[in-house]
Amino acid sequence: MKYDLIVVRYGEIALKGKEIRRRFENILINNINNALNFEKIPNKIYKEMGRIFVYTDKIDKSINVLKKIFGIISISPSIKTDSKIESISKLAVKISKENITKTTSFALRVSRTGNHDYSSQDIAIKVGNEIINATNAKVNLTKPNFELFIEIRDKDAYFFVEKIRCTGGMPLNTQGKVLSFVESNNSILAAWYLMRRGCTISFLVFNQLYIEILEKFSKKWYFNLETQFINSKSKNFFEEVNRISNEKNYSAIVTGFKFDQDFSDIKEIKKQCNLPVLHPIIALEDEEIIKRNKEIGL
Repeated sequence: MKYDLIVVRYGEIALKGKEIRRRFENILINNINNALNFEKIPNKIYKEMGRIFVYTDKIDKSINVLKKIFGIISISPSIKTDSKIESISKLAVKISKENITKTTSFALRVSRTGNHDYSSQDIAIKVGNEIINATNAKVNLTKPNFELFIEIRDKDAYFFVEKIRCTGGMPLNTQGKVLSFVESNNSILAAWYLMRRGCTISFLVFNQLYIEILEKFSKKWYFNLETQFINSKSKNFFEEVNRISNEKNYSAIVTGFKFDQDFSDIKEIKKQCNLPVLHPIIALEDEEIIKRNKEIGL
């Protein structure tokens, strides 16, 4: 199938009020555009209520980028036509002929938004019958060999055969600024979880070796890298942390502490620091941490 565009879906943004939703959508679109431009992928981006549409002739490469954009829950490479029944039927039959035969089964998954003189069920019945007549394939709504999704939105209809799961969460830079203590890969993983919640992260690095790791990590996840180095053994360590926190107006501190570490260290940080201290991976088992580190490229 030669796709025209990629349909982008987001989740939590849709639960926000009108003004906040619009602002978060614009931030997400900006993040998508910056990432695609970083990879030198030509694109045009449009939005409608509940959907973002990315038009590009680099579909496969764009999919790899979009899968790593915080705030996107799923994407589908798609083919677009108008929402007339005749147009929908014609394209559905064409796609089906390319993908199924009389020995395979299929299912149509139809959804509809807007005002039309037909229902989703009308489309499923009419188009399903035309596919059967054209291919002699059987309908199987439970375990089909081939699924064709038809999403009708006002004057347009979008056809796709898969929903690709993405990172999810909230768009980067929609929440507060957080200072991340970096002393291991686990610290970067902890920061990643806050980024997935939309936070802007600044990294306070205890070992210069992690600067290079963070540079590669920022390119992989498409965020602007901001780092500062500090000597964690300095007697003025916490005074310096509080000074930086006040100057940069951070909302919290994040660490990579695990449950099996010395709780006295956690107690000391919370005692000495002026900001809330977050430990997003503290309850994860070692196997899960290793798995997650690998998944995000650490």
